Amino acid sequence: MKESPSKSLIILAFISIYIVWGSTYLLNKIAVTELPPFYLASIRFIVAGILIFIIARILGHSLRITQKQFLNTLFLGFLFLSYGNGVAVWALKYVDSGFAALEVSAQPLVILIMMYVLQGKKIQPMSIVGVVLGVIGIYLLISQKEILAQENSIIGILMIFSVMLFWGYGSLFVRKADLPSNYFVNTGFQMFNAGIILAFMSLVFNESWSLPNTWQTDTQWSMVLLIVFGSIIAFTSFNFLLKHVSPEKVATNTYVNPIVALFLGWLFLNEKITVQSIIAAIVLLAGVYFINTKKKLVLFERFKK
Repeated sequence: MKESPSKSLIILAFISIYIVWGSTYLLNKIAVTELPPFYLASIRFIVAGILIFIIARILGHSLRITQKQFLNTLFLGFLFLSYGNGVAVWALKYVDSGFAALEVSAQPLVILIMMYVLQGKKIQPMSIVGVVLGVIGIYLLISQKEILAQENSIIGILMIFSVMLFWGYGSLFVRKADLPSNYFVNTGFQMFNAGIILAFMSLVFNESWSLPNTWQTDTQWSMVLLIVFGSIIAFTSFNFLLKHVSPEKVATNTYVNPIVALFLGWLFLNEKITVQSIIAAIVLLAGVYFINTKKKLVLFERFKK
């Protein structure tokens, strides 16, 4: 029988996906201004995957996995990273980093609905309130004149929504999937496979490739931080949490990511934070709160009875 991980390890993993992933919107936005999106993501994940394999071997972990495990890591790598991250980075060419993070904050709502549709999981009354608030928040967010006035902003909005669907399905699939037991090995295969897929996607879209020594300094540093913190540390933490915590709780990183992304986008990229965006953020996060506190509320209702 497997030992349950310590609470401190789970807390550290949550801090990783809360804070680090919030900063990746800024880092991707900086890098995508110079590099094509699929090429950018491909380099990031191939390098990160190789480094994770090296770390795993140094720690004495075997890289041997079964055919089924390989196929599952290939599938999840596509859902989470090839499409999930590659298309999200592409969308940042059309929308601000803070806006993208706010839209993604509705991810728990998407997962809740997918769990209902695909798994038949009942939606509790308080979660219905969360769904309604989430829909209102999304409307307030994407209906802003400042957003709609940006060229191809609708394309960026739809891209991010499709990413949420792929990411949501992957979060449900991973719970029962046969994957490498070691989290470094699991993450390494997902990233390396995704990076190879992204390289082919980059070729199909005829993106221009360049060597790192020709990139601007800001782009080089963004890539290093994305590889080390956004990929190796945060994504390993994400895979770890999905095996030990329910998917909708893991998705609560969207509580914090938008705040971090909005602040960093404003601080470093001079992105505007509109009053309507703030209102939309409050409504969206209130919806996420209702969705993720439903169990406590249900227990409270039972206690009253």
